[in-house]
Amino acid sequence: MNELPLQGRRIVVPESRELDLFARMLETQGAEAWRCPMVTIRDAEDPQPILAWIGRLAAGAFDDLILLTGEGLRRLLALAQRAGIEKDFVAGLGRLRTVTRGPKPVRALRELGLSPGLVADEPTTAGIIATLSRQDLAGHNIGVQLYPGNPNAALIDFLHRAGASSHPIVPYRYASDAETARVEAAIRDMADGKVDAIAFTSSPQVERLKLVAKERNLEAELSRGLARTHVAAVGPVVAAALEALAIRVVVMPAENFHLKPLVAALIAEFSRREERRP
Repeated sequence: MNELPLQGRRIVVPESRELDLFARMLETQGAEAWRCPMVTIRDAEDPQPILAWIGRLAAGAFDDLILLTGEGLRRLLALAQRAGIEKDFVAGLGRLRTVTRGPKPVRALRELGLSPGLVADEPTTAGIIATLSRQDLAGHNIGVQLYPGNPNAALIDFLHRAGASSHPIVPYRYASDAETARVEAAIRDMADGKVDAIAFTSSPQVERLKLVAKERNLEAELSRGLARTHVAAVGPVVAAALEALAIRVVVMPAENFHLKPLVAALIAEFSRREERRP
């Protein structure tokens, strides 16, 4: 019987929200998935400014809405549900033009029976800017769903230069209180050569890993571990965050930047490695 393509491979999985889904996808291919959630996602501490923003959207105050993450739209919807204005919020979404970065906000819209008005050329801020550069935005009021820790000055500045008014909102926050001991163990295992790959699915995971290494005086071990471990990124945004820290990305899907293509890219990389063996 042929072995599964990831048989015997130990892969660290820093994912949180879809941790079990991603781990099962890897395990189905024979891998040992080392579950190591690094970032917890929570609602924003003060919901009132977000509710006010949702109310403006429902009332038709925005011409366009830029969605950077699927999680952001789902958090907005959940808050609208708790406030009893879900129908008004969804109706407001249906009236404006949505602009999506990557497949996750597209999926979140489709869960509501909606389709994106514009899909970014590439799932990055630069991709959104390139897509919107072909549009006349003068006089537009544009809602911008951001994510924590990134005010995205490049995007906001572009909108203002294009003659639009931006209305940003951050509907959730990251709580970096996942099990630090488990993250520390993953760093040590990578340094000891006990891990074949680590598969990042968001840039806050990268930041959390570096923070734990610094807090536990494991920066040398982390550098050594990442140098001997296959570093995988779900897409170019995560890859850019890794490369900004001088971490070499060796595995990334060529397109369709989500979990299934990431698993396929890992399979392809390890298959090539097996073929190169003498």
